[in-house]
Amino acid sequence: MTKRVVLAYSGGLDTSVAVHWLQAQLGYEVIAVAVDVGQGADLEAVRERALGTGAVEAVVIDAREELARDFAVPALQANALYESRYPLVSALSRPVIVRHLVAEARRHGATAVAHGCTGKGNDQVRFEVGTRALAPDLDIVAPVRVWGMSREDAIAYAERHGVPITASREKIYSIDENLWGRAIECGIIEDPWATPPEDVYARTLETAAGPVEVTIGFEAGVPVSLDGKQLDIVSLVGQLDALVGSTGFGRIDIVENRRVGIKSREVYEAPAALALVLAHQDLEGLTLERDVAHEKLRLEPRWAELVYDGLWYSPLREALSAFIASTQRHVTGEVRLRFSPGGGCSVVGRRSPVGLYDYGLATYDAADAFNHEDAEGFVRIFGLGITTWAARQGAAGGGGAGAAGGEHA
Repeated sequence: MTKRVVLAYSGGLDTSVAVHWLQAQLGYEVIAVAVDVGQGADLEAVRERALGTGAVEAVVIDAREELARDFAVPALQANALYESRYPLVSALSRPVIVRHLVAEARRHGATAVAHGCTGKGNDQVRFEVGTRALAPDLDIVAPVRVWGMSREDAIAYAERHGVPITASREKIYSIDENLWGRAIECGIIEDPWATPPEDVYARTLETAAGPVEVTIGFEAGVPVSLDGKQLDIVSLVGQLDALVGSTGFGRIDIVENRRVGIKSREVYEAPAALALVLAHQDLEGLTLERDVAHEKLRLEPRWAELVYDGLWYSPLREALSAFIASTQRHVTGEVRLRFSPGGGCSVVGRRSPVGLYDYGLATYDAADAFNHEDAEGFVRIFGLGITTWAARQGAAGGGGAGAAGGEHA
């Protein structure tokens, strides 16, 4: 009986060689699945390349809207920044791809899925844990992790076996891209002291003549408009990315902690993602009740960590997402951002029809509606526990908190 495997196919060197290797070494028929998540590649050419490598079938799936709606928006509502900086660019696209790999495996009667990840990276975790969560019966094959070939070896293998590739031995950087951003690795970037050269960047080239100001509109935590114009989420992200990226905004240079235990120097470009998170955080400051806002802030890093670690299809991520979704009902309004040449950005205005800011309570001018006399009793009761403790310390000869502690450091 012929075995079939569904391969997550990018059209690059490793997955092209993997098609031939899976056939020659393991006896699989290969169904190549290329998922469009906004990487900007010519996926029809990718499909033809997959067939040219020997895949029995090549499937191309447009998942841009799916990525934006079902993955990027929940990440935005969670203000998800892994280690407070990285907006989960690659981590968000992997569960989308996994969903389609499993679906195609079922459709084609495959018994396994395969990916082109190495043993060092996070993506192997995301692909494999995600697949096992959705289809624990499927086998998982990781050719790059087991074949022991260097990049030069893989190129030589392709040349020896007539595998059509576009890679060259001079390729410097490894790049992963989707509509939420762009990740760059390898080359000089692997030295954490080295300044990334300008040629690694594509989305944050400073071309704007001066400052750029944009107004982003949200409805229930979902971005819906740009400068008053209603847009679908894919179009909004694309237009915002180009607009604010032209000021140089959106670059991230970080040494991050991979799930596998390695510290890795990473460079990212995510102009729209970072701008949207900044705007969304600010609008929540206007619209969320204090305790809800504080608890959400406490849970956001955990949500980001789960997704980074490949646990999108986990009960904890789903539970946290349910809480986060419930907080978004009134996150409606507009936020105005100002971008300065050189990559600077600041919030310069916000407004909401359901905002909790009350001018009469906040102002100190003649319109002040706050009853200041009420504060005396509130402050006295709020501090009653500390007052009682301090009095007991004094009665015991401790002389108060400072004296009792004996030092302030």
